[in-house]
Amino acid sequence: MSKLRYPLSNADLANLQSSYSKPAWWKEAVVYQIWPASFLNGNAQDGVGDLGGVISKLDYLKDLGADVVWLSPCYESPDKDYGYDVADYKKIADRYGSNQQLEQLIAELKKRGMKLMMDLIVNHTSSEHAWFKESLKGKDSSKRDWYIWRKGKVGANGEKLPPNNWVAFFTGPAWTYDEASDEWYLCIFSPWQPDLNWENPAVREAVHDVAKFWLDKGVAGFRMDVINEISKTYNADGSLPDAPITEPHSKYQPAVSLFCDGPRVHEFIQELGEKVLSKYDTITVGETPHAKHPDILLPWTHPARHELRSCFTFDLHDQDGDQQWPLIPKKIHLPHFAGIVNKWQTYCHRTSAWLANYFENHDQARTVSRWASDSAEHRKTAARMISLFQTSLSGSLYVYQGQEIGMKNIPHDWPIEEYKDVATAASG
Repeated sequence: MSKLRYPLSNADLANLQSSYSKPAWWKEAVVYQIWPASFLNGNAQDGVGDLGGVISKLDYLKDLGADVVWLSPCYESPDKDYGYDVADYKKIADRYGSNQQLEQLIAELKKRGMKLMMDLIVNHTSSEHAWFKESLKGKDSSKRDWYIWRKGKVGANGEKLPPNNWVAFFTGPAWTYDEASDEWYLCIFSPWQPDLNWENPAVREAVHDVAKFWLDKGVAGFRMDVINEISKTYNADGSLPDAPITEPHSKYQPAVSLFCDGPRVHEFIQELGEKVLSKYDTITVGETPHAKHPDILLPWTHPARHELRSCFTFDLHDQDGDQQWPLIPKKIHLPHFAGIVNKWQTYCHRTSAWLANYFENHDQARTVSRWASDSAEHRKTAARMISLFQTSLSGSLYVYQGQEIGMKNIPHDWPIEEYKDVATAASG
């Protein structure tokens, strides 16, 4: 049962005086997102971006108007999902630099009155993380219940089937079978990204320790990857229920209603806030997929709930695509687009909810190509129009590397082999 430290309902929050206009540095900050591997190669040796490359461009970022640099994953990782499969939360990957070089980055940012924000990826780890390797040793492992292990089912012909019908984001079942123990572990993204069991207090304490580790080094806060997916829905017997059949022709079904904004998610985040985040002057933004109504955002970001500063929503980006199957585009409908913008802007103005105002990031197409025109004739004007539109909206401003120069999508004539992301590869 959920035990909220600050159990204010949306109705309670609506009756509080709005603090939307109350100044705060993290509200007014311009956040510049860097994808380390492709930003700049500082050592000029391997063609891979690194921390040295970031440090060398800090004056440029300062002149651009950035207050915070958000560094996408640069931890030790087998890199099967571009760093979103973390093998060691406390070590910078050698290809990007070192822990000492990250400390140098923080110091150089501080000299310029700037701050560093890092990714915190704690819905899952890499299958190569020491925690999971220990969990794999067997049912009696000290870390077996750090992950979500369940017995499978047996099909009509005796075949081994996963515990339920959930589909993974990168296709296939959201479970992977371990022959040694005859059990399955939950992995709602890919087999090499096993989900952590947040029901286990030891897991939450370990996550708190990771956050404190980086905050004590001077990191100003975190972008929290798929943070609304850490609490799963369980049956009374501890099993995880089947998802409703919404795709009749598919063996495995989308289950977002059973692991997004789960029953204990706010309890877990309030605990993180109380035990860790409240001890520092942080900037935090939660990636909250499938949160398409402002009422979902309010408890995450209202100051009286002591959870996060702001959230990324996907409502605007899903209007010309689909979050479950994002590679299938839909035609943009301008009145609907405007309606989404208006919905979130007006809601946040009359409440204390706070929005992360972003158009691009590592998961999204370039806006000049997506929503305007990247032709030689119109690209410059289109990019300026989009920039003017975004900067006129309220909420903390997030800019993705290259967005400031109107960077466009890769050419249509590039072969499919040039697309290295997991989603494209899984789509076949």
